[in-house]
Amino acid sequence: DGTVGCPALLVEPSASNLAFHSSDWTSNWGAGTASGTTVVTNSAISLAPDGTATANEIYPTSGNTNHVRTSNSTTAVTYVSGNVYTQSAFFKAGIGVGIQVQFHNPAARFSQSGYANFDLIAGTVLVVSGTTADTNRAARIENYGNGWYRCSFAATCTSNGTGLGLAVGLINASGDTRSPSFSGTVTDYLLGWGAQLEVAFARTSYIPTTTGSVTRNADVISVSGAVSGSIGQTQGTIYAEVDVRNWANPGRIFSISDGTSNNRIMTLFNSSNRFRVIVDVSGSSAQADISSASLSNGIHKIAVGYAANDVVFYVDGVLVGSDNTANIPACSQVFLGKIEAAGSTLFMNDRILAAALYTTRLTNTQLALLTSPYTSYSSMASALSYTLG
Repeated sequence: DGTVGCPALLVEPSASNLAFHSSDWTSNWGAGTASGTTVVTNSAISLAPDGTATANEIYPTSGNTNHVRTSNSTTAVTYVSGNVYTQSAFFKAGIGVGIQVQFHNPAARFSQSGYANFDLIAGTVLVVSGTTADTNRAARIENYGNGWYRCSFAATCTSNGTGLGLAVGLINASGDTRSPSFSGTVTDYLLGWGAQLEVAFARTSYIPTTTGSVTRNADVISVSGAVSGSIGQTQGTIYAEVDVRNWANPGRIFSISDGTSNNRIMTLFNSSNRFRVIVDVSGSSAQADISSASLSNGIHKIAVGYAANDVVFYVDGVLVGSDNTANIPACSQVFLGKIEAAGSTLFMNDRILAAALYTTRLTNTQLALLTSPYTSYSSMASALSYTLG
């Protein structure tokens, strides 16, 4: 799941798709308040992103009205005030109004009247707006290849009760308002597929549904037992290459631990767009806590070199911090994309391209080379003790 590019390990928490009939937008989907859309499912124009002939052609009707397609039209979603909901779907430009599409939420449940507009030609978010402030309001668009983009929109629910699910609006070039009205051209269309509505700030990978909601289990990736010998007990190095596309929640990247939070060396990123390393020993306050500067989306390489009273943190070839007072914990387990606590919701929810452990603390020169954006990881592979990429 992700944009076009290199394969990656996506580590996600459990999630549920509350939108029914995610690929068939004629079943339990409404045509808008004034029947503003028509749909042809199983389109012959283009295959869906999963390679099946299940995409939907969405056309505006000719009337001067809003042209909206809504999921859960006959089986409503139960919303809870205070929760953040993210709706997402895959879209491909057709002709006419199809170059732009809008998401918005049911007004009775989301009093901020937020909306987001997307350009399916340029692959950009055009507008994220609303009548009142919402600190969780956000939108993203990601390229999935062959003209398909995955668009998503997050907002905070303000009222308990039931309501429609996704609201997919066709908009014209001047449609910078919520659910704008215009006279449609019935031969215009865009393609849509893979509708998803979930309780989360950031959308997760696609979960197909038919007549009901579907829940996907969390990705739990940890190694213990035989791997403990590959963890340096008095010194070592932790390396990871990650593709960060959403900094919203604390993303746990790669850590070693004794299976508890008492003894661990953990790498993560946070909502300030910073990478961070934390060293905990015997349940005391952090022996070391080092953060990078704020960074942009994209691929980054991080490495922690550790020994007694000698912890350094490198990001993209640069030393971002050090600590000469930290003790080193005894660790026997490896965790990718999550922390050690059973049932925790603290997942990376993003992509790991490579991860490695060394039983020695590499030199600062080696750490700078290993994390350089222009260095091939294979050039350092001879020092590798344990890898998963």
